[in-house]
Amino acid sequence: MATEYVFVSDLHMGGDEQLTTLDFEAELLEFLEDLEERGGDVELIINGDAFGLWEYAEASGRDKLERVIEDHPRVFEQLRAIGEAIDVTLIPGNHDYDLACYPSHVDRLAEFNVSLEPEIAITREVAGADVWIEHGQQHDSNNRMPDWGNPDALPAGYFVVQRIVASAGRYSERARGDWLRNIQSVAPMEEIPRWLFSNYFYREMSPVLRAIVVPLLLFFNITLLYLFGTVLEAFGLLPARWFTDNPLVSALGVGHAVLELIIAINLVVILVLLLLAVPLWLFRRDLRHALGRFGVALSGVRVGQGDEPFLRAARDVFEANENVVIFVYGHTHRASLIRWGDRIVVNTGTWLKKLQHVETRFSRLPGVYFPSFQLNYFRIFAEGDRIVVEYEEIETEQQRDLTRFQRLVARRPPPPVPIPNRTVIDPKGPLEAPDDLGDRSARRNDEPADGRDRGAANARGAIESSRRGR
Repeated sequence: MATEYVFVSDLHMGGDEQLTTLDFEAELLEFLEDLEERGGDVELIINGDAFGLWEYAEASGRDKLERVIEDHPRVFEQLRAIGEAIDVTLIPGNHDYDLACYPSHVDRLAEFNVSLEPEIAITREVAGADVWIEHGQQHDSNNRMPDWGNPDALPAGYFVVQRIVASAGRYSERARGDWLRNIQSVAPMEEIPRWLFSNYFYREMSPVLRAIVVPLLLFFNITLLYLFGTVLEAFGLLPARWFTDNPLVSALGVGHAVLELIIAINLVVILVLLLLAVPLWLFRRDLRHALGRFGVALSGVRVGQGDEPFLRAARDVFEANENVVIFVYGHTHRASLIRWGDRIVVNTGTWLKKLQHVETRFSRLPGVYFPSFQLNYFRIFAEGDRIVVEYEEIETEQQRDLTRFQRLVARRPPPPVPIPNRTVIDPKGPLEAPDDLGDRSARRNDEPADGRDRGAANARGAIESSRRGR
C-alpha cells in the first residue's frame, strides 16, 4: 500500500493530425523517470483526461486507445518502466471516457503497468484519513455522463469536441502557423469564438486589410472625442476652432488629410452602429431567451463561473464524510489549492499550454491570448499524525508563439495566484468551508432540491465501494 501519492491530470495525449503533437513530451518523460528512480511506496494517480480520445474523429471504440499508444510509444514505454518501480493508477475523465466503456482497456493498459480504475471517483488513505479523487466532469452539465459506462450515452461536450476540436487538428496545417491546434487550450468553450476572431485578426487577416483597419481602430477613441468636442463647439460650450479648423492640426499637411479621412470613416461607422444598436439589442435579448428555453445558455461551466460547482461538490463530500480531508479534482485546467480549516481542495491543473485572454494597450484592438505553461504536480503524504500537501512546478522552455504585432500591443497578463509549496493539516481538525461559494443561480435548473443529499449519498457509497476494492 502506498504511503505517498503524486497527482497529475489533463495531459490530453492524442488526437487527429496536429493534435497528436505533445509539446511537453520531454518534460513528461523526465518527470516519469525521476519517479522511477525514487521508487518506494509511491502511487502516481492521473485523475482524468490522460488521453484525448474524443479528439479522434476517424477512429472509434477500442481503436482510439491503440492510436494513442501508436502515436506516443516513448511515453508508454516509460509508463511500463515506472510501473515496475511504483504503482500507476488512471481514472477516466470526459475526453478519455472510452476507458470506462470497454473492459478490455483495463487489460491493455495493464500491459504497460498502468492500473485503470474506470470509476467516477476513487479514494485513497493517508494518515488514517481519506483523499477523495475525481476528474470532475460530473459537475459540468456540458460534460456530465448521463449513463456512466455506456459508450453511446455521450454529453454535449463530446459533439463540440468532435465538430470543432478534432476538425481543428485536421485543418491546423492550413493556418498561418500552428495556432489552430491550440484550441485544446481554450477553456471554457464559450471563449472559442473570441479566440478564433483574435487569431484571425492577428494571423490570418490579409496584411493589407489589417494595415487599413488598425489605424481606424486606433483612432476610434480620438474620433469619439472629436465628435464630442464639435458638439460642444456647436452649442457654444467650447471656444471655436478647438476641434474644427484647428490651426495646429492643419499644419500637419498630408497628415491632416489622412487624419480627417480616418475620422470621417469612423464617424460613418459610429452612425451605422447607432442605427443598428436598438435592433441588435432586441435580437440579442430574444436570442438569449430562446437559448434559455433549451437550457443552452444556462448550463455548463460558463465564463466567469469558475470553479464554483466543483467547490460546492467538495463541500458536500466533506460534510457527508468526516473522514475525507482532501478533495482532488481536475477538468478546469486551473491548478489551485484552497484550504478550509484542516480540509484542502486541490485542482491538479493541466500540462497543456494555457491561453489567457489579455487586453491590448489600445482598447479598440482585439484582445490577445497569452500562452504559458504550468507543468505541475501535487504530492500528498503523512508526516507523523499530520498530512502534507506539496506543490511542484516543472521548468520548461516552451516558446510563447506570439506574432511581433501581438507582442507589441499585448499587455502582460497578471501573474497566477501563487500556490503554497507546502501545506500541512491535522486530519482531525475542523472544516471551515465558506457558507456562500458563489451565486446559487449557477446551479442547473433541472437539479432537484435534494441534489445536495443525493450527492452526499453518492459520496458515501463511493468511499465504501473503494474500501471494499482495496
